[in-house]
Amino acid sequence: MLDQARQRTAEFQARLKEAGIDVAVITEESSIAYLAGFWGYLSVEFGRPTFLLVRPDDAPLVITPLMESEMVSAMTWVENVATWEDAGENRWEQVLARTLGAAPGRIGVEAAALPAIVRAWFDEEMPDTVLHDISSILGEMRMIKSPEEVSVMREAGAIAGAMMEAAETALAEDVPEYEAALAVIAAGTRKAAGFLTAKGWDAFISPMIHNLQIMQSGRDTSMVHRRASVKRLERGDPVYFCFCNMAQFKLYKLGFDRMFFIEELSEEAARVQQAAIDAQQAAIAAIRPGVTAASIAEAADEVYRARGYETGYRTGRSIGMSYLEAPELKAGDKTVLRPGMTFAVDGGISVDGRLGGRIGDSVVVTETGADYLTHYPREIRVVGR
Repeated sequence: MLDQARQRTAEFQARLKEAGIDVAVITEESSIAYLAGFWGYLSVEFGRPTFLLVRPDDAPLVITPLMESEMVSAMTWVENVATWEDAGENRWEQVLARTLGAAPGRIGVEAAALPAIVRAWFDEEMPDTVLHDISSILGEMRMIKSPEEVSVMREAGAIAGAMMEAAETALAEDVPEYEAALAVIAAGTRKAAGFLTAKGWDAFISPMIHNLQIMQSGRDTSMVHRRASVKRLERGDPVYFCFCNMAQFKLYKLGFDRMFFIEELSEEAARVQQAAIDAQQAAIAAIRPGVTAASIAEAADEVYRARGYETGYRTGRSIGMSYLEAPELKAGDKTVLRPGMTFAVDGGISVDGRLGGRIGDSVVVTETGADYLTHYPREIRVVGR
């Protein structure tokens, strides 16, 4: 993966030169990982930025907190690693200023991802400097995944499948939601560990599955993105699992959702869930090179309309090192699909705040259609009977 990161940086430098950018100041975690091959595990933003500075004709430079620099140096291929400290004359502001110099030229940033504290520093220290948004340069590069990236995403899919199997197995009447969430975490962690070694770059990859489990049951299934609670499952409850913030490996993120029913389900619930499944399947069947992202959403919407439902959900989103990349499978997105693009494709309906139909998978666009990255039965699942 580090060799690929080095190659991507060389391509990025060529694109910066073509765009007339003298230095790119990269602060977004997934972009730094994409180019430099490392990331942190703190997952908390409180004013301690890490930077990757890329100039078209010079070796890139990392600026990172001193306390994390040892791990960063071991993970990245970038040789130039500068450090900053929380107090004194070596704070990040001073290190960044020294590195950029008095006349940095045209500066490129990912505008939407620039931390407020860094944006404020530029406004105060370089008020006359125009920051040029280079998000589209990296976005275009990240649209098409390499075979190696797709391979990692398939491993993430296998991990997600093990998690979903554990989720289904844990469901039963009177079981609290959090017990199913714990089963998901344990199964995913053990599956991820099987793909890792304790040597080289692999040694810095944690197998631990974490983040709060998105799980909704009973009448709460229409509350999208609710977290697992102490609520006990009841007979007839629908139970929805979303692994979109958990199904990831080596920083590559998938979308993966399933719904189950405890022992029984009503005819109405079955109709809603089947409509979501059929809409998702229609969208995936429509994926192939040469069609627009919007046309995939329209294929799903046709199913919803035929069943008498309306949905405000997008049909899908591009995935990779970020939860959301470009393009999106929704009305108005005219991006033409190409082989190597990867998407989370969803079926989603909410009815009157009391019922929900949900399913989600991740796919890669092939030369002839789409190939699944996630695998689990795509059907109505009733557990405990």
